[in-house]
Amino acid sequence: MLDKQEKQESLEILNYQIRSCQNCILSDTRKHALTGEGNIDARIMIVALSPGVQEDLKNRMFIGPSGQVLNKLFLASGINREMLFMTNLVKCMLPKNRKPTIEEIELCSGFLDEEISIIKPEVIVPLGYYAARSILQKYHAGLLESQFNKGKIEFGKLLLLEGHKIYPLSHPASLLYNPSYESDTIEKYKELKTFQ
Repeated sequence: MLDKQEKQESLEILNYQIRSCQNCILSDTRKHALTGEGNIDARIMIVALSPGVQEDLKNRMFIGPSGQVLNKLFLASGINREMLFMTNLVKCMLPKNRKPTIEEIELCSGFLDEEISIIKPEVIVPLGYYAARSILQKYHAGLLESQFNKGKIEFGKLLLLEGHKIYPLSHPASLLYNPSYESDTIEKYKELKTFQ
């Protein structure tokens, strides 16, 4: 088990590798490769899909429209954002908010594996379909494979896979398009309080 200083040093090395990565074409269009941020002793690790336009410009997690929704969800759920560690499945912005390719996810997956290994969160919280699918496949949720293929993942249900607690949640951006789901989404986000 790494102590706080060892965690910080390991993260700094990893973050340098992320920022200098040129493994795929996304390095040609990004302004920043976003590294994870937050409490390095967090019990909860949030894993989003990728940086948006504002995040890419300012090199910060969740500061654009989705970030505003996420902050609102955290406030309504009694969650302190400062107590979490947040990162992305894909570290560079996806041009025009397109879907990630399998190759892009795979090329970035080693960085996420390292972040999980360093932070050692008690609960991994993937946000949205792509992050959830990737995390669940990483920990061999084989029984859920048919759901992945139908584009369905059950959000708000705690899973225990290979010793990891995984709690998939809908991405806050979904409320930008479907605000009617807000109360249900808040109830699912409130469960994070029990893990914090």
